[in-house]
Amino acid sequence: MMRVGCLFGTFDPPHAGHLAVANHMLKHMGLDQVWLVVTPLNPFKQGRTISPDTHRLAMVRLAVQGHEGVVASGFEIDLPKPSYTADSLRFMRHRWPDHSFDLIIGSDNLASFHQWKDPEDILEHHRLLVYPRHGMKEHLASSIFVGHPHVRVVANAPLVEVSATRIRSDIANWRAVDAWVDPQVLSHIRQNGLYKP
Repeated sequence: MMRVGCLFGTFDPPHAGHLAVANHMLKHMGLDQVWLVVTPLNPFKQGRTISPDTHRLAMVRLAVQGHEGVVASGFEIDLPKPSYTADSLRFMRHRWPDHSFDLIIGSDNLASFHQWKDPEDILEHHRLLVYPRHGMKEHLASSIFVGHPHVRVVANAPLVEVSATRIRSDIANWRAVDAWVDPQVLSHIRQNGLYKP
């Protein structure tokens, strides 16, 4: 059975922080692959505009090139909306019965995990691999799932300080983002006029 870690996100755009977490989990958590799963708009973030699905998936495909074991996945784009992680994971268990799936989330998401759809069902079937975000100590203190046998806090994973929001702003204002955005991804953004002010 292939063990796959899943990092869901809008990836608007994908950046070095996403790849750092994916590669760390791949190397240290007994995973065969990590899938970067491109999602529709998060139900918790309604009202925000995101780039078209085709562009976000294309950017992730460019970003994962050269990262062995890290895979771009767009299956969730075609699932019924709104898109809930619990439903997507049920689909994955049915679609790929010879895989086991771990869910990779930031500590900020663990703090609000009780508000997700069917969190107990997720934990019944999947490990949660939690990577640090700014304010992690407070996130863990406020989570009712810390200590659950299927929740693994990966405290030595990279702390991702950059945000896609900041990157979009920097690109719109022609500030350098080379440290965070793959050159091919940046080229795709410029060629397609994404993140114009």
